[in-house]
Amino acid sequence: MKNIILFTIALFTTVTFAQKERTLTHNKETNLIEVVYYHDNGEVSQTGTYTVDGKLEGEWLSFNEKGEKLVTAYYKDGKKVGKWIYVIEGELKEVDYSKNVASL
Repeated sequence: MKNIILFTIALFTTVTFAQKERTLTHNKETNLIEVVYYHDNGEVSQTGTYTVDGKLEGEWLSFNEKGEKLVTAYYKDGKKVGKWIYVIEGELKEVDYSKNVASL
């Protein structure tokens, strides 16, 4: 179980930086860069925001190639925070990030 969660975390991080097709929009109200990454089939892979200096910020969502949500994640100043929700084998799993460290 723990290995599955660690694998999913690694996969989420890898996918965040491996996607090539994306759209970027600067939100002038929040001063954040909104990004949408796409799977090869055109389905949304991930959505989220960056600070203007490139740090992950706020809520990030990750989807499979069918458009089903796999991960809800949160960042503050580029660090993992809050409760992340994963869908693993059809079940919801939660990981709490305190001080940027995972606890199950």
